[in-house]
Amino acid sequence: MKLLFIRHGDPDYEKDALTEKGKKEAMLLSNMIDTFGIDDVYQSPLGRAKETASYSLLRLGKEAVTYEWLKEFPAVFDPNLSESARQAYENELVFNKETGKYDGRILWDVLPSYYAQHQDIFDPVKWRESEIVKCSNMVPLYDEAVSEFEKLLADYGYVRDGRIFRVKEGNDKVVAFFCHFGITCVLLSYLWQISPFTLFQYLAAAPTSVTEVVSEERQKGIAIFRTLRIGDITHLTMGQDMPSFSARFCEKYENEDERH
Repeated sequence: MKLLFIRHGDPDYEKDALTEKGKKEAMLLSNMIDTFGIDDVYQSPLGRAKETASYSLLRLGKEAVTYEWLKEFPAVFDPNLSESARQAYENELVFNKETGKYDGRILWDVLPSYYAQHQDIFDPVKWRESEIVKCSNMVPLYDEAVSEFEKLLADYGYVRDGRIFRVKEGNDKVVAFFCHFGITCVLLSYLWQISPFTLFQYLAAAPTSVTEVVSEERQKGIAIFRTLRIGDITHLTMGQDMPSFSARFCEKYENEDERH
C-alpha cells in the first residue's frame, strides 16, 4: 500500500485559495498524476487544498472524500500562559492593546533558539509535557488527527499494534491525501514514531510536492511504513517552474526578499 501526501499549491492564505503560481503548480502536478496509479483520494476541507486537488481529480476522473482532520494542523499557543514559553516566538507575537493580552499563534513554527534550549521537545514521548505544548491545545488535536488516520489505515487492513502494524488484509492500493505541511508532519510523526516537532523543525515541503510512504511486509502479517521520497517536485522541474518559497524562511538573514 502506498500513501501519497501532496501539499497544496502556492497559497493566498487570506482568500484560502491558490495564487496564479499555485494554479500553475497544480496544473503541472495534474500532468503527471496518471503516473502515480492512484486508487483513492482524500482531501482537506480547506479551499487551497481542494483547489489543488481539483486539477488532478479532473484528470483522473475521480472524486475525493473530504475529511475535517486533514485540514492544516490548527494547534494554537497561548502566549499569556507562560513568560518563558513566549521566547519560542519572541519576535513574532502580537500584543492586543484592546484586550491587554497577546494574540494566540500557530504553535508549530518555533524559533530555533528555543529548540536549542529545550531538547525535550524532540523526545518521542516527552514533547507532550513540554512547556509550549502545555500552553496550547496541541495534544488533543494531535491525538484526534492520529486516531482518525489510524482508523483509515485499519479500513485498508493495517491495524496498529505498538511499533508495528498487523496486516489483516494486505493490498497494493495507492491512496493520495491532498492536504497541508503541518498535518503531513503530524501524520508522518505517527508513522515514524517520533516527535512531530522534529519534522516541524527539520523538514520543508514545497507547494504541490509529493511525499510517498509505502508499506513493507517482510514477515507475513507484520508491516511497517517506510518513506520512499520526501517533498518531490519532479513535476515542477519537468515543467521548468521554480518551486514556491512558501513554508520556508530566508536562507541568509540578509536576504530581505525572503521570508524572515
